Amino acid sequence: MKRRSLASLQMRPLIGVTTSEVRAPERGTPIPEGEPRVRELALGLTYLRAVEAAGGLPLVIPLLDGEAIEPLLDRLDGLCLSGGPDLHPGNYGADPHAELGPTEPDLDSFELDVARRADAREMPILAICRGTQALNVVRGGVLHQHLPEVSEVIPHRQITPGTETSHAVEIEPGSRLARALGYEELRVADALDVNSFHHQAIDRLGEGLEVTARAPDGTIEAIEDPRREFLIGVQWHAETLVHRPYEKSLFRNFVKVCRDEGSGFQGRSGREVA
Repeated sequence: MKRRSLASLQMRPLIGVTTSEVRAPERGTPIPEGEPRVRELALGLTYLRAVEAAGGLPLVIPLLDGEAIEPLLDRLDGLCLSGGPDLHPGNYGADPHAELGPTEPDLDSFELDVARRADAREMPILAICRGTQALNVVRGGVLHQHLPEVSEVIPHRQITPGTETSHAVEIEPGSRLARALGYEELRVADALDVNSFHHQAIDRLGEGLEVTARAPDGTIEAIEDPRREFLIGVQWHAETLVHRPYEKSLFRNFVKVCRDEGSGFQGRSGREVA
């Protein structure tokens, strides 16, 4: 029998959200009444509000020692991998590109470990932007480090707000993503407009993953494992588009699976965890 978290028993599943950035404090001058300046965690509230609005209880995951990851996952019903800075190519055995952006080695190591272990448990996972790239790397995939070198047909780093869209993606009919978005039921056009704020993108696909959306220039915009109830990654920032029916449906379906599945996943996929 699966052990369920108290949150899921109360019909509000507990969903961990990884930290987007680790950075120096933004306040330039310490105030006498304040704490000493230390590195800070940063995560946009939009992720947390999207999970909460969909019926989940969001929990921001701090950087922890590796031995704390399994006890943490024991208490979660699902995992949202957030966006953030470039992943260092050393994580997939490549040399850094000259245009590689700033990286966070500590964040990379922790997030990839969390994603790997959650994947091994077959935990429901929704990955967004960098999180989608991390999920691909966990499955043995490789990234384009500098997307403008591959294609400049579409500006994948828009300058307009994240609540606005900048280019279309074509959704794979019949995919779990299409169903989670409510895309087919809404009978919309073949292409869906999305926002775009990424420097890197998926190159070689990881084991067991399938492409479920592409931009007109061929850039991979979404992936999933069709054998899993919910393991979906989108390259666009869905959390800032939940005012639309598609992304609202995506988060609601994610939370529903987290609620139905509960916690206590035991790694039934057979994947090795280093």
